[in-house]
Amino acid sequence: MQNSALFRPFEFKSLKLRNRIVMAPMTRKFAPDGIPTDDIAAYYRRRADAAVGFIISEGTVVKRPFSRNHQGIPFFWGEAALQAWKRVIDTVHAANGVMAPQLWHVGSAYNPAVEPNPPGPVDSPSGLSGPGQRFTEPMTDAAIADTIAAFASAAGAAKELGFDAVELHGAHGYLIDQFFWDGTNQRTDRWGGDLKARGIFAAEILRAVRKEVGPEYPIIIRLSQWKQQDYTAKIAKTPAEMETWLGPLVDAGADILHCSQRRFWEPEFQGSDLNFAGWAKKLTGVPTITVGSVGLTGEFIAAFKGETSKPASLDSLLMRLERGDFDLIAVGRALLADPQWALKVRDGRNDELSDFSPEALKTLY
Repeated sequence: MQNSALFRPFEFKSLKLRNRIVMAPMTRKFAPDGIPTDDIAAYYRRRADAAVGFIISEGTVVKRPFSRNHQGIPFFWGEAALQAWKRVIDTVHAANGVMAPQLWHVGSAYNPAVEPNPPGPVDSPSGLSGPGQRFTEPMTDAAIADTIAAFASAAGAAKELGFDAVELHGAHGYLIDQFFWDGTNQRTDRWGGDLKARGIFAAEILRAVRKEVGPEYPIIIRLSQWKQQDYTAKIAKTPAEMETWLGPLVDAGADILHCSQRRFWEPEFQGSDLNFAGWAKKLTGVPTITVGSVGLTGEFIAAFKGETSKPASLDSLLMRLERGDFDLIAVGRALLADPQWALKVRDGRNDELSDFSPEALKTLY
């Protein structure tokens, strides 16, 4: 199929993109002591130089204890880290790139190797790291309020530094997602209960971020049904439940929904070939980003098990984009394997596209 749909401009609020290709956020663990390096700036600039329309950074953590699960994950708070991120965004802008940081808190998906004996409780809605897996004490109201403020402060810093948008990581079994999921949120106060109540934490973060950044600054939230704790988990088992889940997030300030699947081509519900991003757009009316093994034959979890993926046809993806299922397409491993991926796709140089080998996980150049 013609790939011209991928290279149409996209505009929403103040976000102005030259095409529909998004660099997906990918954890790299290359920030010593939490401070981004010049190599990180160069890493993102290589993609901006090579026609990637929108770059979303690796996960960066907000100012809460134990918000990251590896020492090499960057902070998005503190003077040293923020000045380093200023160099990153200035470098990307110099290549006419557009970029958002992804703001993150791992919650109870915490790595004891980072801090074997934490001096205080790890943030978690109900003290669970997974269904039935007691890990820590439930968050207090004070801890919840401080976490909401930490996300808002980081988003305000992103705008002040010159980033073009901000993304909240509400997927994959990390803290915001732990509130969504009944397997990890068993609270009986206002922060837990039915599906709508389990979304209040995320909605309050979105409201606080919106208040901090103003009405025209784009706010994205990344969401997933699957969890690293359970690939088969589903927050919403029907379209009606998905509307109950996503509608309040849009009402609270989410402009764009970044809908994570392990394989973008899999239908979300029986009776329709719409994927997660397709249903999210249909139910909420806001722009969506699809992601999940774009441009490759295998899904990303398999890469960690030593499997190599080969370049795959984009025909199904382009068909869905052309009919309006979603607005933007996030590309992960294909862009890790080859910073020139977008240029090669644009120019029809498919024979030059690279395999993705597990060896690439060691470099992430």
